[in-house]
Amino acid sequence: MIRIKELFEAYQASELPTDGGLIVTSMFDTSTTYTKYEVTSYANVKDLYRNDDGLVFQADGYRQFVVVEPASYNKKHIEPAMRDSGHSIPYRFSEVDTFVSKRQDRIIVGKEPVITYGSFTILHPVGENFAYMIYKTEDLMSAIEAFFAKTIWQDARVPKLDAEKAAKHIAATIEKIVHPERRQE
Repeated sequence: MIRIKELFEAYQASELPTDGGLIVTSMFDTSTTYTKYEVTSYANVKDLYRNDDGLVFQADGYRQFVVVEPASYNKKHIEPAMRDSGHSIPYRFSEVDTFVSKRQDRIIVGKEPVITYGSFTILHPVGENFAYMIYKTEDLMSAIEAFFAKTIWQDARVPKLDAEKAAKHIAATIEKIVHPERRQE
């Protein structure tokens, strides 16, 4: 059975696994349905502490990015890596898979995860944004797929069938960061 807990609550309760876990964060644009998700898989935690910005993990990790652009987003033509800080992800168009919904929303998924060397910070969520700790369980990948189908449909307002199709692909890419030993180079 999948177990999800708000990240900062899990930290306060000393329930963050130091041997590895999966963190999903969202950043919702306040004026549109533009949404950026970051999925971070980590292992071998050397240190973990809170600072003014969020939680700092001194650990090895992989990070996967997903962006949902509404049809009205006016910077679609700009490479994802070249956008302003609130809308950028570390990929060029050739490094992402793009799904277009029947309403012309675009869901952008990195083809390969980004390696986080040494340390990374999970920012404290503000407003409607979230940061969840998803514990590794037997049904993790099916739960990730269901989670993304629901959040892309309900939070980013992409049509349900398109959200489900994209979520299936997202789960397959997240498998690469949950089980990096299975990656095929």
